[in-house]
Amino acid sequence: MSKIGIVIAREYKERVSKKSFIITTLLVPLLFIGLSILPALLMAIHESDTTTYAVIDRSGIVMPQLEDTSSLHFVAVEDSLQSAKQNSDYDGVLVIGADIVSNPSEVTLLNHSAANMDGEMAIRSQIKKAVETERLKAYNLENLKEIIKEVEADVTITTYRIDEKDGTDSSALPSEISFAIGLGVAFILYMFLIIYGQMVMTSIIEEKNNRVLEIVVSSVKPEQLMMGKICGIGLVAITQVAIWVLLIAAGIFLLLPALMPADVMTEVAAYNSGQFDAATAINDPYMVSTMAQLTQVGFLLKIFGYLTLFLIGGFFLYSSIFAAIGSAVDNIQDASQLQTVAMLPFILAIAFATMVGSDPGSSMSMWLSMIPFISPIVMMVRVPFDIPAWQIWTSLALLYATFFFMVWFAAKIYRVGIFMYGKKPTIKELIKWARYK
Repeated sequence: MSKIGIVIAREYKERVSKKSFIITTLLVPLLFIGLSILPALLMAIHESDTTTYAVIDRSGIVMPQLEDTSSLHFVAVEDSLQSAKQNSDYDGVLVIGADIVSNPSEVTLLNHSAANMDGEMAIRSQIKKAVETERLKAYNLENLKEIIKEVEADVTITTYRIDEKDGTDSSALPSEISFAIGLGVAFILYMFLIIYGQMVMTSIIEEKNNRVLEIVVSSVKPEQLMMGKICGIGLVAITQVAIWVLLIAAGIFLLLPALMPADVMTEVAAYNSGQFDAATAINDPYMVSTMAQLTQVGFLLKIFGYLTLFLIGGFFLYSSIFAAIGSAVDNIQDASQLQTVAMLPFILAIAFATMVGSDPGSSMSMWLSMIPFISPIVMMVRVPFDIPAWQIWTSLALLYATFFFMVWFAAKIYRVGIFMYGKKPTIKELIKWARYK
């Protein structure tokens, strides 16, 4: 085995064999699932206390149309506002103005305790309905309310993408789902680049303080040591991603069909075979098309394939920067000041991610996804939207070309920095080190 191979094997085995790696690899997906399900579960089991409101309806129109719910109870009162506020039998007072129909803002809600957002929304909805009912009566048309209900239409858009080569149509995810997947994948990439990039820096600082590097470089070139450390830790990141991909794939292809109703999966199969008819569908066509895309092997392979490629390119790019920083300082405190420069592109990438996701096909989004220092995150936001492949591969080419240059540049700083102690270098001094022959 080559010297750099020995370093890679050491770094990889040391981290993969740790209990912390095994625990986080297995528990993080469960944690994400738990965080997704827990709010809905708590809402399902939560039993809200019933809030009783004294209603002073000066219009005489709204109160007869207010309906009690499991969490709201309305009581009409003839008392003055002051006496209603002082009555401990009520949790609050709802005051409706006399001219509510022409001026819907004449509503005041007074609470004895903290305001309840869900309760306020429910009250607003009921008052809105009552006002609209009274306004409809002014048109003196029979069954006007029923007529309006009959003409209401819920439009569902089934999204397809036209192939530029042969003009055929292929199914595509709804933009909202593509946006959510893009941001989710970009966040995973952001997390991995920061965590494992800083892991490279921390490892170098620790070995430098222990004077281990001075012994190791007697048999291994500094450049080989740096590359071995980066590659070893990079393999750890790829291993963790691969395990997560397998867990997610198992959840989609094994658990999802078992949890979903049979009629949904039947329509999903019909959608994938091109025999789905939205007009006669039992289930929401929007949901069926989303499920159909998410259960396609090709779609998942594309997402995770590009994720892996951008992870490798982004990791080598940023880990080389963190390696240079780690070799140049003696402690974490000094490193934190230098790594602010390295963290700036991450901040910009996250800031641009939402804008790019809202309009992935624009020229601005395309050019932003070509900038190597932010392209791993920004481009992964665009990938689920089925953008042209040449844009993705151009972005990857620029990213990999930049990381080759950055690794070469960082290696020059690394070979000098690991022997420097007692002084925190400036950016100017780091550039000077890189120019040494």
